[in-house]
Amino acid sequence: MIIYPTIELQNSKPVSLYRGDLDEPQIWHVNPLKKALEFAEAGAEWIHITDFDAIVDQGNSNNDLIENMLKDVPASFQIGGGIRSMKRIEEWIEAGAGRVVLGTVATLDPDLVKEAAKFFPDQIVLAVDVMDQMIASHGWKEKTAYLAEDFIKLFDDDPLAAMIITDIDSDLDLNEDSLGLISHLASKAKAPVIARGLTKTLDDLARIKFVPNISGAIVGRALFDRSYTIEDALGVGSQLKSQTAEFI
Repeated sequence: MIIYPTIELQNSKPVSLYRGDLDEPQIWHVNPLKKALEFAEAGAEWIHITDFDAIVDQGNSNNDLIENMLKDVPASFQIGGGIRSMKRIEEWIEAGAGRVVLGTVATLDPDLVKEAAKFFPDQIVLAVDVMDQMIASHGWKEKTAYLAEDFIKLFDDDPLAAMIITDIDSDLDLNEDSLGLISHLASKAKAPVIARGLTKTLDDLARIKFVPNISGAIVGRALFDRSYTIEDALGVGSQLKSQTAEFI
């Protein structure tokens, strides 16, 4: 299972949000570029970046920082946050992003996502943000009319690199209902699934690994609040399933 350490940016600072609340972020007082280098040096092959400023106002305040990461950090990057046009997708891929994550635009213009997947096969990732069984958009602020399962099926025939499935209702804690929801939705997806929001402990990571069609997990807050280290997370991800049973 691939571990995706994530750096979420607001005003060029790493932050974590509670239930997606952009108004009261937990600010981490570390250099984001140095943190990305730390993840890469520990062995992370992929790093996930979310630009919260771009989600809110479509601004470019974090662009230089992210572009420096793409140039200076020896890892592949998955970039998301406020990317809602083909032009923006092309700009990030040309800048060196290995993958681009599309969420809100997929609810507004699914055809754009399908077109992007054809132009950039295996480089487009679909964000499936679930709230009360429905898809949420605009930074989790709005609930759409899409049922999560129907939304996933909409992209069955497209060459997506992956789908990131987030159960917003359990953003902080892993529970049986949340794990059941992720398991069910993962079983409906044709693309590999990356789980998000279910990684508070190493036990959580080990349990996720047993879910069929889960190819990876996004890990953020736990690395910054030192619940565990990136080395420990990568260790769980690289272990055989039979070896992870001790965590459960």
